[in-house]
Amino acid sequence: MTTKMSFGDTVVMWQKKYGRHDLPWQNTQDPYAVWLSEIMLQQTQVATVREYFARFMARFPTVADLAAAHQDEVLGLWSGLGYYSRARNMHRAALDVVALHSGVFPRNSEALQTLPGIGRSTAAAVASLCFGEPIAILDGNVKRVLTRYLGFKEDLASSRVEKNLWAIAQTMLPLRDVKQAMPRYTQGVMDLGATVCTPKKPQCAQCPVADTCVAKAEGQPEAYPVKTRKLKRTSEQLWLLQAVTRQGHVWLMKRPQTGVWAGLYCLPVFESFDALLATLPVKYHTQLQDGGVFKHVLTHKDLHLHPVELTLPSTVKLAAAMGEGQWMAEADWPSLGLPAPIRKLLAR
Repeated sequence: MTTKMSFGDTVVMWQKKYGRHDLPWQNTQDPYAVWLSEIMLQQTQVATVREYFARFMARFPTVADLAAAHQDEVLGLWSGLGYYSRARNMHRAALDVVALHSGVFPRNSEALQTLPGIGRSTAAAVASLCFGEPIAILDGNVKRVLTRYLGFKEDLASSRVEKNLWAIAQTMLPLRDVKQAMPRYTQGVMDLGATVCTPKKPQCAQCPVADTCVAKAEGQPEAYPVKTRKLKRTSEQLWLLQAVTRQGHVWLMKRPQTGVWAGLYCLPVFESFDALLATLPVKYHTQLQDGGVFKHVLTHKDLHLHPVELTLPSTVKLAAAMGEGQWMAEADWPSLGLPAPIRKLLAR
């Protein structure tokens, strides 16, 4: 008589044969590399992260290297990846690892959560993948896998309900050789969500737990997970002053540490064309050119950006007109932390 394997053990066996094994942050138990990849993978596709991960590891091969860097350089390398608070917190966390933990990452999820920008699921991922801690993760992919498998119909918009799912997830870990199995289980349940149990048209025929999956039995896997509260999309109009010289210099300002594009270098931003005009001497008004509006899509907001071009003969003083800023040579601005739409605008 054979004993049926648990959910966790089944996922471990499936990952060995069918899971992903070629991602650049796999096949290592270096918590720095795993942590770096986990932060980048938040809200970002694997295909995009590959390039950024390689670039960061080449420039900052250790957490000490990252901690020693200036935040501007970190933001420069991050530019285009979005959600820049991740990069700022990542740099702060590196500083804490060096200053408070002698350059060595904590070895358990509870201690990892004391570092800036590391939440419960990210801490659990690092602890289980690198140190074999028997701790569940619950990122977006895993929520989808578990709610479908369990037929979990409660609304994840409720923090109480999500807490219940966390507790259930902890009971679904592998039962055999737990410490050795945990890295493969954690990777496996993420792989299932990313490659088989996808948001649309899941490949149930290829799923190792399909025989006991409630959502498959019901015939409606896409009904899970249940989450009713959605953030309402908004839109905002912004005007950008693109002041350049005939020699290729561009006027850039550093954004405040809060709000849109916090801490990044940027063209001067205004809430209206009239506000832009008010900062410039009248003699420049007739030289302004409309750069054409374009839309930049954020997660919950559409930014309608209106670049206004001003070409000057040389690097005249603009600071008095619009606050702190500086002229950047054409060879210098590409290395700065710039919002993706500003980088594209300058490049064109």
